[in-house]
Amino acid sequence: MKVTTTPIDGLLILEPKVHTDDRGYFFESYNKQTIEAAAGVTTAFVQDNQARSVKNVLRGLHYQNQPIPQAKLLRVLEGSIWDVAVDIRKNSKTYLQWYGIELSAENKLQFLIPHGFAHGYAVLTDTAEVFYKCDNYYSKPHEGGMYFNDPALNIDWKIDLAQAIISEKDQKQPMANDAVNLF
Repeated sequence: MKVTTTPIDGLLILEPKVHTDDRGYFFESYNKQTIEAAAGVTTAFVQDNQARSVKNVLRGLHYQNQPIPQAKLLRVLEGSIWDVAVDIRKNSKTYLQWYGIELSAENKLQFLIPHGFAHGYAVLTDTAEVFYKCDNYYSKPHEGGMYFNDPALNIDWKIDLAQAIISEKDQKQPMANDAVNLF
């Protein structure tokens, strides 16, 4: 497994070793020992989630607050997304900076987002199916969110926001500086 660091400490891009032949391909999408050896990640995942969305859906920005934060390991099973993580660790030198990456069924990249990040994505293809592991169970009382189009964040979502399909909940999220953030 190839591990690539990003300009924001803690965010990692994982590239599995893909074995191809005339039958198709095979790869280990998750192996705790391999990820631990390659990236030093000892996260114990306890929940898997899967979401299917149509083109121009924008989901986010979401996180789960202390004391039940969620780290995520994301990959795309079908289609392509622009995946974004925003550093919400108040003592971080990259506080409120974001990093984006295209995840697709074709490139098979995985994005590891640790505790202390808001997360969202925009669908770039007709449909996209996203699969992700979480290291804590979902907890509604600990939900947090930020407005996806906060000018202070200035995120390039790689889609025309006039065409974006956004839930009512996500349209009403607070600006980053007003969000309840316990990191």
